[in-house]
Amino acid sequence: MADDKRPVNSQPQGTAPMLVGGNRNARNFPIDSDGRRDWSYGLLDCFDRRGLYCWTMGCPCVVYSKNRQRLRSLQNQGRPLVGGGERYDKQCCIYCALSFSGFCWAIKMQSRTRAEVRERYGIREDSNGDYITSWCFAPCALTQERREIELEENSF
Repeated sequence: MADDKRPVNSQPQGTAPMLVGGNRNARNFPIDSDGRRDWSYGLLDCFDRRGLYCWTMGCPCVVYSKNRQRLRSLQNQGRPLVGGGERYDKQCCIYCALSFSGFCWAIKMQSRTRAEVRERYGIREDSNGDYITSWCFAPCALTQERREIELEENSF
């Protein structure tokens, strides 16, 4: 190996900092002593976004699936999912099949999507509330979850 006698003309450069995520409380809701807060939008605020609400009424399986994909991207990659995710995947098909029998709430409970949204954003509620909300108010629950995810995505 030959000795390299050339002078050093530059210093090593640092790398860009890693993205660790967006704002998980974009609307700056007050946080209780237990570190919990309310949902950024109420359950019945689903009617404020009529287009999204109509989408959850007509194709809840697509909204459910995209919510899962977007949440996974934020959790695993620390950034929003480019393009918002695939419309039709395995989870979408399962949700659709179960919705014909009235058991679409079961996949939401099994996958824990609502619970994962609450845990990620420090939202107070419990699994019983998740169950009742997902069973009785499925379109509003999907809309509420989607809007919470969008707040973080928009903060990037």
